[in-house]
This record gives sequence, structure tokens and C-alpha cells, in this order.
Amino acid sequence: MTPLFTGLLYLGLSLDLRNTVLAGAPSKLTLWAVPRNVVAIGNQVTFFCEGPLEAKEYVLYKEGSPDYPIPTILLKTENKATFSFSSVESYHAGQYWCEYISNNGMSERSDFLELVVTGFYSSKVTLSAITSSVVTSGGHVTLQCVSDQKYNMFILMKEDEKFSRPLPSQNIHPELFGALFTVGTVNLNQRWRFTCYGYDLSIP
Repeated sequence: MTPLFTGLLYLGLSLDLRNTVLAGAPSKLTLWAVPRNVVAIGNQVTFFCEGPLEAKEYVLYKEGSPDYPIPTILLKTENKATFSFSSVESYHAGQYWCEYISNNGMSERSDFLELVVTGFYSSKVTLSAITSSVVTSGGHVTLQCVSDQKYNMFILMKEDEKFSRPLPSQNIHPELFGALFTVGTVNLNQRWRFTCYGYDLSIP
């Protein structure tokens, strides 16, 4: 995906990008990205893969890429492995997962983590609420994602994670293209941060 930064709408719930391993649950691989999994082109990103004590070596994979698996660096004192891209490019975007090797062989793989690379296009995308960003408890709000570039698709993200399925671009004005997203049901305990991205199907 080669999306583009837009606007932000604050409604309320902060989410942790890293999946928490519950106490007492079986050990499972956890994969996350620092500073986050949505990165502007040219910036650095580091993957962290954490597993159980029996892990001897970690391997990072990228779906659909012939250049992977990638050997990772094992941090023995923290029982984690890392791998970094010093300068992210558009081709780094995609779904990643990791596995570890122990005396018992290869582990099950971690959950997928999607790396989203932004800033490929210079044209801005804007995000706004059709009525208001302040919503009555139990209600819904419609968000409008708009650009003067004719992207094929638009997608709404909540706290850097996919919130909805991508929607095809609609001609909402002779020189403007966009999509409408419905958000709800909203309650008093929620405060969400949304971001909208536009992209072309030829470079997802």
C-alpha cells in the first residue's frame, strides 16, 4: 500500500499496536513495529519478534516476496529478535510474520503485521465529518475522505489499524474524488483517532 497522510478525527480510544500475551496462556510469538507499523517513506522502522525461552533463532517473513525469510538478530537477554529497515521504500509495504527455531524444530508463525508506507504521492487527502466530530452517545457519524487526485481506493484507519474495508473512489465534484465511511455506535467511553489514505490498485 502506498497511502497518503490526511486529517485526524478524535473520538476516543487509544489502542496498543502490540498484542499482549495473557498471564497463564501458552507462549505465542508476538510481532510488532517501532515506532509503529505506519511509516512515512524514507524513515526507519524496526520489527520486534518475541517468543519463549526455548527460541534459538528467529526468522522474519514477508508475504509474496522471494527475498524472504530474513534472519533476525537474537537479543538473548530480552528473548527478542529485531530487524530494521533504515530507509523504508514503497516495496517494503506488505504483510509480515515471524517464526522461531528451537530444539523441537520450527514454531508456529506469529499473527500477521501489515507495514503501511505513506508519502508516496504528493497530493493531499483530507478527512472531515459530514455533520460534526462531536457525536451523541449511541449515535453514528459519517466521515468523508477527499482528494484532488483520482485514487482508485480509499481506506479508513483507526489508531494505525484498518478500521473498514477499502472503498472505491467516487467522483463527488468535477475535480474531487472521495469515499464516505460510517462510524458507530459511539459511546461515552470511546475516543478514537482516525486517518484516511488514498491509493491506486496498481501500487496497493
